[in-house]
Amino acid sequence: MRRYISLIVFLLLTTLVASFAGAFMPGEWYQGLQKPDWTPPNWLFGPVWSVLYLFIAIAGWLVWRAKGLGLALLIWFIQLGLNGAWSYLMFGEHDISSAMIDLGLMWVAIVAFMVTSWRLSRLAVILFVPYLIWVSFAGALNFALLQLNS
Repeated sequence: MRRYISLIVFLLLTTLVASFAGAFMPGEWYQGLQKPDWTPPNWLFGPVWSVLYLFIAIAGWLVWRAKGLGLALLIWFIQLGLNGAWSYLMFGEHDISSAMIDLGLMWVAIVAFMVTSWRLSRLAVILFVPYLIWVSFAGALNFALLQLNS
């Protein structure tokens, strides 16, 4: 039971970031933007992010259990902060350009976490694969929004 207390901490940390990000909803501003035809429906984002946040928490916990505080976990915290910042920049500030920069940094942090975690926990890396794919897709969408609404 004691080993799962740290999992609860990682789940809570990730939930805090998800709650912060969720405070900045797309709203009318986003609805008014020109979007590419391949934009997913709004209802899809909640379920996808719920699963991704669960995977992010578990991956961080696995690395914590394997190594404790180290470079991989530091990068995990950085990507989590960048994750929360994107929603604020995009939907809170309506700043598509800054959100794009944040997303690029997040992508780099995700890859860096995967590289630094490979020898610590392959499962943590595998759990980050869907996150990397989704953030790559989100980056393409963010870029398209920037191009269509400049």
